[in-house]
Amino acid sequence: MKYAFAKRVRHLQSSAVRDILKVVAKGNVISFAGGLPDDDLFPLEGIKEAFEETFRSGKKSLQYIETEGFLPLRELLIERMKRKDITSYNSEEILLTTGSQQAIDLFSRVTFNPGDFILTENPTYLAALQVFESYEAKVIPVESDTHGMIEEDLVNKIKKYKPKCIYVVPTFSNPAGKVWSNERRKMLLQLAQKYHVVIFEDDPYGDIQFDQNETYSPIASFDKEGAHVLYTSTFSKTAVPALRTGWIAGPHQIIRMMSQAKQANDLHSNSLSQQSLFHLCSNFDLDGHIHNLIDVYRSRMNIMLHELEKANLPNMSYVVPKGGMFFWIELDKGINTTELLNLAVERGVAYVPGAPFYVGKGQQNTLRLNYTHSTPEKLEKGMKILTEVIKEHTPSQEVVL
Repeated sequence: MKYAFAKRVRHLQSSAVRDILKVVAKGNVISFAGGLPDDDLFPLEGIKEAFEETFRSGKKSLQYIETEGFLPLRELLIERMKRKDITSYNSEEILLTTGSQQAIDLFSRVTFNPGDFILTENPTYLAALQVFESYEAKVIPVESDTHGMIEEDLVNKIKKYKPKCIYVVPTFSNPAGKVWSNERRKMLLQLAQKYHVVIFEDDPYGDIQFDQNETYSPIASFDKEGAHVLYTSTFSKTAVPALRTGWIAGPHQIIRMMSQAKQANDLHSNSLSQQSLFHLCSNFDLDGHIHNLIDVYRSRMNIMLHELEKANLPNMSYVVPKGGMFFWIELDKGINTTELLNLAVERGVAYVPGAPFYVGKGQQNTLRLNYTHSTPEKLEKGMKILTEVIKEHTPSQEVVL
């Protein structure tokens, strides 16, 4: 039987990362593919106690709650954001969501008409591109370097396309792992204010910062009026992904409209998770847990870095991560990492080809590697296998005399 789907489904595509994870799950493969935290580091006892505390509060904990989310957790998040100097939002200007992914979707639902323009970095977060394209918005890449978007190109494209939104992941970006300079962050905000554009700041990795002596101020911290920046983050990287709790803070009118869209979508996100997260943040040393994560993930990043340095692959380049979960690698232009993936998986190692992270035609010689989910032993073994596969398929370097 033929089924009559809506026209918009032609814009829906399967996630390259999810497809790879399905393949990895079938065999004994060392995976650098998913952006997964380490299961062994989950605060199991703390979460268990947090849920028990939730149930001790009685039957009320099992009832419906308001769409915006569990108020004590929203108030707690306001205080946690103040530690990052994000001070312009109150509890009515924050919405709890099913992961920060839902925040992107709800914002897109209430903002974009077919054909509306969004500016973003290139490459950028794959799942955000999927959401934007599902609402038939047109995504335009802005020229960037390791410090962030380049002002001249950004100004030109704001004037040309009159975008409704500028989507950025300025701190330990996915996939590129770079950190915007404070100068570029302030520049983006100033241009957004001048040209009346909303900035969507996605910050899932900001707490996983390797050098605590450095300061990476969220763009939202500079927006003292709270009029131009939507700031979203999640507990998936610092607590556990299964709780599926994120949040978004921003201008009152936008959050209110997103709340109405959420009512039509799912009434409210999982309230047991929200209440338990409140108890976890209140009664468990979440900050100490995050510092432990940082120590472990920094160590694993350095192991992967050491293996990359030893590999010394021809024409390879990368930025050493200052936080987050990923290395972004550019290889010799003669290598197609999409074509190479099946062979790598057959040998016992997986990664994510870089092309799907690009707006438009992507660079086929790029890949993303996750270092947080693998043990040191698997990191060393997997990187050795991957290095061998790449070397075997690197075009010979002819010497011209």
